[in-house]
Amino acid sequence: MVSKEKCAICSGKIQLRFKPMSEWGIEGLICGNCYSKKINEHYPGEHIRVNKHLD
Repeated sequence: MVSKEKCAICSGKIQLRFKPMSEWGIEGLICGNCYSKKINEHYPGEHIRVNKHLD
């Protein structure tokens, strides 16, 4: 089921909702792409991504 909500960062449609971490200071829900970018900003370094085939 696809959500009709829009991402608080990019305003794109949210297919899978993510709740931003409180220290990010973002109100509302964000999409998976923006969540990944924020995680990378706050936790720099190499990350092992799972389910890349879903991108």
